[in-house]
Amino acid sequence: MPTRRTLLGAAAATAATPVLAACGEQAGAARTTRQQRRTPGRRVDLVFWTWVPLQKAVALWNRRNPGIHVTVQTVPANTSGGYQKMHAALKAGDPPDLAQIEYYALPEFMLVRGLTDLSAYGADRLKDGYIDWQWQQGVFAGRTYAIPQGSGPMGYFYRADLYDRWGLEVPRTWDEFRRTARAVKKRGGDSLITAFPPVNAQWFASFPWQRGAHWVRTEGDTWIVDLTGEEALQVADFWEGMIRDGLVAPVQDSQSSFFKGLQTGRLAGWLGAQWQDALIRGNAPGTKGRWRVAELPQWERGGHASANWGGSATAILQGTRHPVEALRFAHWLNTDPASIELLVEAGYGWPSAKLDLEGSPLGRPDPFFGGQVYNEIFQVSDRNVDTSWRFSPTTTQSYAHIQDSIGRVVAGHGTMRGALADAQTKFVDDLRAKGLDARSAR
Repeated sequence: MPTRRTLLGAAAATAATPVLAACGEQAGAARTTRQQRRTPGRRVDLVFWTWVPLQKAVALWNRRNPGIHVTVQTVPANTSGGYQKMHAALKAGDPPDLAQIEYYALPEFMLVRGLTDLSAYGADRLKDGYIDWQWQQGVFAGRTYAIPQGSGPMGYFYRADLYDRWGLEVPRTWDEFRRTARAVKKRGGDSLITAFPPVNAQWFASFPWQRGAHWVRTEGDTWIVDLTGEEALQVADFWEGMIRDGLVAPVQDSQSSFFKGLQTGRLAGWLGAQWQDALIRGNAPGTKGRWRVAELPQWERGGHASANWGGSATAILQGTRHPVEALRFAHWLNTDPASIELLVEAGYGWPSAKLDLEGSPLGRPDPFFGGQVYNEIFQVSDRNVDTSWRFSPTTTQSYAHIQDSIGRVVAGHGTMRGALADAQTKFVDDLRAKGLDARSAR
């Protein structure tokens, strides 16, 4: 496995690959990956940690591949403790063979040498079966360290019945979104156009991303943090105005009050990722047939700019004794048509594999969305994600600072511009604490 200094040098020469390295941070894996010789007739057992309900797809694999058995173990979702558990297992020398890791967290695991170099086991031969920008999320210094699983292109879920009742058109630009929000508040009783979750940095980040901002970039060996660029501040001003004027509901997504709002019409829509279709369907069943999906509102009329929220890879952690078998399973899980259909049912996200939308379950008219082939919207969204957006190896803790700062604004303290400036300083401190060169853009 290349040293972090090697990764740093190669990364600095490749704009799409994060600079990962050099001093200060200790390797987090107590043992390195080694392929164990397979005894004829003896079953290989793999353990897979994930928070997504993938059991049906894994059960299908186990039926089809009796010689390689995969056991799914559920861990807390992302920042709720799953990653801490993974890091602890790496340090203890007892990691699972495979783990679901979100794209934004991959650099964090690379920084501590927590991922297996899959190029050494033939992974690069598989890349043509995947959407390129998703594949690149697991590539560092030209080597592949994770198999992409799914992403979260953004769109606007909205209640078509309420829009019709109020005589409103679906907003196509952000200016129209603001005007429509005022009309919803005036005509809709206690309804509002959408929610603004007080503590969800990943959700909020999708809007500067769409606008063309770049919160992090590199210059040589140095990380540049830029939360206060022109594009990011334009987004901050927009949402501050929406909050100040009471045009959005300050409720946290994926909690009971949020889902009640979707069910009752308190929330007339939601700016969310494709994978949230299953959450809306499962938590607001009484609204079947009333939902539709549109593209994100645009800053420039006629555009199709989009962004991504979420997205994960199937990673093979450092220390497995079965990397060949684990890679075989990871590729099957994310490309086999029968597996993808089961994963779509589980709401795992927009597939990483290249596929024909019309020939997949994603291309079917959906009764819950009034017969709309709503994934056509997300296909357009996915094609228009700015793939130059990058993640740092401190995203988990740095986004926590952003959440804290924005949460205070929602509670009535300070401004969005001030919140981003405060978070930017802490973001830089996080990178420096990892032994990385970092500075603010301004």
